[in-house]
Amino acid sequence: MQIEIFDSGYKLACRAADIFEETVKANPSAVLGLATGASPVNTYKELIARYNAGRLSFAGVTTFNLDEYCDLPQNDKNSYYTFMKENLFDSVDVKPENIHIENGNAADFDAEAAAYDRAIEAAGGIDLQLLGIGTNGHIGFNEPADAFTDGTFRIRLTESTIKANSRYFTDSKMPEYALTMGIASIMHAKKILLIATGGAKAEAIFNTVKGPISPRCPASVLRLHRDAVLLLDTAAAALL
Repeated sequence: MQIEIFDSGYKLACRAADIFEETVKANPSAVLGLATGASPVNTYKELIARYNAGRLSFAGVTTFNLDEYCDLPQNDKNSYYTFMKENLFDSVDVKPENIHIENGNAADFDAEAAAYDRAIEAAGGIDLQLLGIGTNGHIGFNEPADAFTDGTFRIRLTESTIKANSRYFTDSKMPEYALTMGIASIMHAKKILLIATGGAKAEAIFNTVKGPISPRCPASVLRLHRDAVLLLDTAAAALL
C-alpha cells in the first residue's frame, strides 16, 4: 500500500487527477470505477479543468459507479446518478452509453446486482477504482461486518452511515438501503485510489493502515491489494 500525505486539499486533488490522467492517456478506453460523496468532489473539479484545457478526454472511457441508494428516484437531487451528472458527467465528453450506475429502483435487486457484475466483467474489469472511506471504515457501502463481501449486493445501511449522510437529506427521509459493489468487486480492480480528508476520517485511516485486516474495518483489506494508493490530507493522517 502506497501512502501519500498532502498539506492541502488542492494538492491532494491534483495528485488524484494526475493518476486518472495517467490511466486514461495510457489507455483511452480505460474502465474507471467512480465514487461519490465529499471526498472526490475536488478531484472531479480538477479533471473537468483538465478536460476544458484540452489535456484530457473521456470520450473512450467506460465508467462504473460504486453504489447507489435504493428506493430513491433516479433524478432525485440526492441520488448518486444526479451527483455524478452534476459533478463530472455533464462537464466532460464521456458518452452516456458508457456510464453505468446501479439501478436502485430495480424490481429484482439480486438480478440487478448480478447483471452489474457481468457488465463490469464484459468491459474487461476496472482499471482504476476511486474510493472514499466512511468514519467506520466502510468503502462503497460495505459496512463493518463479520465477513468480507463478494460481488455487488443490496445492503441495509448502518446507523452511523445514515447519520453521516442524513445531512444531505434536509427535506426528505434518507434511504435505508443501497446497492453497492462488494469487497471482491473492488479488489478485482487493477489499481485502487482511496482519498481521505479531514480529522473525522483519522481513526478509520489508522485502522485501515495499522489495525488488523478485518471486515470490521472493510478498508483494511486494501493492504492485500497489489496496487493501492492512499491520498490523505494531514488531518486524515494525524494518527499514523
